[in-house]
Amino acid sequence: MNKIKEITSGKAKSLFTTDNEKHLIMNFRDDTSAFDGKKKEALLGKGAVNNQFNAFILDHLESNDVPTHHIKVINQTDSLVHRLEMFPIECVIRNIASGSICRRLGTEDGLVLESPLFEFFLKDDDLGDPLINDEHIISFGWANQVHIDQMKKLTYKINNVLSKLFLDSGLILVDFKVEFGLLDGNKIILADEFTPDGCRLWDVETGKKMDKDRFREGLGDVVESYHQVADRLGMNIILD
Repeated sequence: MNKIKEITSGKAKSLFTTDNEKHLIMNFRDDTSAFDGKKKEALLGKGAVNNQFNAFILDHLESNDVPTHHIKVINQTDSLVHRLEMFPIECVIRNIASGSICRRLGTEDGLVLESPLFEFFLKDDDLGDPLINDEHIISFGWANQVHIDQMKKLTYKINNVLSKLFLDSGLILVDFKVEFGLLDGNKIILADEFTPDGCRLWDVETGKKMDKDRFREGLGDVVESYHQVADRLGMNIILD
């Protein structure tokens, strides 16, 4: 499978067309950024870890009846995925209050929520990914009510499946964000990625942060921590 043309280049990934118009190649780069791109750095090996981590998680979700765009790993940093019509929306679930919600609501960091909290955000870096609700989505035509209901249902299911997976490995899934798209114009499936770049993971016993907050907060050992999470989950990460 050959890369033909780069069609998008995000903060840490690029998408390329292939000789099959229904498939794309997702390339995970070593680039890392935080605070809407104000802090940037290339972390050696991060792309390879995230590519293989993502494949493991999405395969696990598939086995638990969550449809995803992942097809197969091509090499250490590339995966083959279905081409989708993406919703310009991020779906977030919080099990514990941390990060932006604490700043937004003045909430105690580490507060265990009474039930998982779901939020929609508009995917727009220039606007700082603003918080939106169902009515915004429908009024602006970003998705319809059926799409909204399905995205919520799948996000809650992802939370249930992965919370157990991580807890069985001594980790707490604090929060995460996911994105969805339409396959063949009608089927909603999980897109983008699920890696420590887009979730918070804390050690059950020590509370040690094992995710991108290590980069945001200058704690160091970012890739090493991602690799430790992968090891706990039983992944066989291959690096050059």
